[in-house]
Amino acid sequence: MAGLSLATEESIDAVVEKYADMVYRLACAQTGRRDCADDVFQEVFLRLVRRNPTFLSEEHRKAWLLRVTINCCKKLGTTAWKRHVVPMETVPERMEAGEGMDALLLRDALSRLPEQERTLLHLFYEQDLTAKEIGRITGEKESTVRARLTRARAHLRSIWKGVPG
Repeated sequence: MAGLSLATEESIDAVVEKYADMVYRLACAQTGRRDCADDVFQEVFLRLVRRNPTFLSEEHRKAWLLRVTINCCKKLGTTAWKRHVVPMETVPERMEAGEGMDALLLRDALSRLPEQERTLLHLFYEQDLTAKEIGRITGEKESTVRARLTRARAHLRSIWKGVPG
């Protein structure tokens, strides 16, 4: 069976268009900053073009992009620049359409979670991945992913209860 790869410039554009939202949303969730998410987004797709990996399926490509996005976010977090920068987006400039106070409080509570828990919740709820699929991406057992999801939800619940409301 032939694998999927980037053979033409047109296919690169199609892959970026298909996965741009997924990569950018995960990068935003991980970094908590739009400017950092922009950097991660660009790096992920540059790696795709430079390495031009061959994928067994579209699901394999999606998993690769998610894994590379997570790795780029982690790498960004270790740079000297990131360690000495205070996020400017702690208070949103404006509410997004249809976003109420509960959504803003939830976003704030999520931002207080450790990066690993935020990633896990994002993959499960935003990307609709199963614990088994997340395990394949992160290299963990399905049971470990389920246990970590339970702990992440409990941690989020405890933060949420501490938010004045």
